Amino acid sequence: MEECSMSGDSYTPQPLDRDARFYVAGHRGLVGSAVARKLRSEGFTDVVGRTSSELDLTDRGAVFAFFRETRPRYAVLAAAKVGGILANSTYPHDFLSINLQIQLNVMDAALEVGVERLLFLGSSCIYPKFAPQPITEDSLLTGHLEPTNDAYAIAKIAGILQVQSIRRQHGLPWISAMPTNLYGPGDNFSPTGSHVLPALIRRYDEAAASGADTVTNWGTGTPRREFLHVDDMADACLHLLEHYDGAQHVNVGTGQDVTIREIAETVAAVIGFEGLTEWDTSKPDGTPQKLLDVTKLTDSGWTAGISLEDGLRSTVDWYREHAGALRG
Repeated sequence: MEECSMSGDSYTPQPLDRDARFYVAGHRGLVGSAVARKLRSEGFTDVVGRTSSELDLTDRGAVFAFFRETRPRYAVLAAAKVGGILANSTYPHDFLSINLQIQLNVMDAALEVGVERLLFLGSSCIYPKFAPQPITEDSLLTGHLEPTNDAYAIAKIAGILQVQSIRRQHGLPWISAMPTNLYGPGDNFSPTGSHVLPALIRRYDEAAASGADTVTNWGTGTPRREFLHVDDMADACLHLLEHYDGAQHVNVGTGQDVTIREIAETVAAVIGFEGLTEWDTSKPDGTPQKLLDVTKLTDSGWTAGISLEDGLRSTVDWYREHAGALRG
């Protein structure tokens, strides 16, 4: 194994080499595509990625062969099996097993070839269901998880521990970031597999197009959620790689939240839906609130720059432009 010349304890964050090879795992997904766009816009000349048909990240032998062939200097691990409440509740084993395989394979292979800087992306669902708000990084493993996505959360917690273990045992300055709810171009708008915001966009857009009088949403509308545009997330990723080093993961968000009812009203207004919104209270709400404490991130010099309304408008535009391909 090639060892990095600097250790996780002595590494000083600095601008990354724009000509070095940079692997983005999951470069076609919501976060990965935004990261790849950001890197190229910032002058990185050798950004590499592979589609799932080109490289199955659950195939350990294929992943190791890929890393031995490409030997990237930097990497962002944005590849994951993701979904909303329904998908997580229905397929918990898939969310646990597939994500564990992806993380183990990618990070073990990256370790073997000595990837210098790696950023692992998790999820805010790693935190306890009733964590004090806003949620600090120290809240990890202090309480019970939300049952509807506990399998996914455990996989992501394992990823954080893998990064920390590699830092301790091998001295590589790898880091982890935990984003809040993300949205933007490239999101999953599937009726059964999407998260709350893309699901609302599709639901209201289809209602407006069909002339429907009502839209029915899950739950009570009272849970509070924080939303971050994926282009802001990509900007934060590069910022952390160049300005932060530490064993503890870093929360990435806006530091502000809204109720599901409020976000539904905003989506309806942006879409132009003028009918009534009803709430099916027999369906689950999920965690009552998930607002991240982003003090660690802001102390490093980064804050979000895209407002929720502006981000929603651009996302709705993207959805409508690509709806024909998405609705199949």
